[in-house]
Amino acid sequence: MSELFKWFEKRRETKVLRMMERHLALTMSAVEDLENAVKAMLVDNESEMRLCIDRVTKSENEADQIRRGVMNELARGELPSAEREDLMHLVKRIDMVADWSRESTRILNATPIKEVPKNLKRACVKMVEGVRECALALRKCVSQLAEKPEGALEAADQVERLEEKVDDIFEEARQILAKETKMRVGVAILTNELLEAMEMAADWCEDACDQVRIIAVRQKR
Repeated sequence: MSELFKWFEKRRETKVLRMMERHLALTMSAVEDLENAVKAMLVDNESEMRLCIDRVTKSENEADQIRRGVMNELARGELPSAEREDLMHLVKRIDMVADWSRESTRILNATPIKEVPKNLKRACVKMVEGVRECALALRKCVSQLAEKPEGALEAADQVERLEEKVDDIFEEARQILAKETKMRVGVAILTNELLEAMEMAADWCEDACDQVRIIAVRQKR
């Protein structure tokens, strides 16, 4: 068993693990409020959309602070350098999910939503629902890492399948966008950037799960 898993077994209630759990919860909150913001866009509810955007900003800012705290704690901890780096890479990748959720809301905030056609708004909703499913599966994957590494590997496979679904939705959305002839160029560009940012959030869910696989495989050494 690797030193990391011995550390998990002995110190499940340590400050670092509590911080990591909080970081993951904030990342999930950012994704959920991104979904709420996009759904508010669907019905042209700008006031609700901006409230959701504000919550994403707060969650992402707090997640950043916790990420820095985790890095500091790990840097002066007792784990061997390889295991410390494994955890650092995992936290960084999870943090990128929150970062891209925040970037999505920045784009959304700049988009004149009443000029986005309904079919594209529905495509954005479908896209963000897929991102939320990826994030939920990521949370399950990470939560099982210390308790049931085999379960974490299975959950990682599920994240990968869900991310592929998001890719398919992204392709469909771009096809819809390409057929729009009445949109202003600037609105079309912002809508495409929004879709790309949400796709990146799903990509980083998959990247984080790849890091979970690396950590889980170490247990077999």
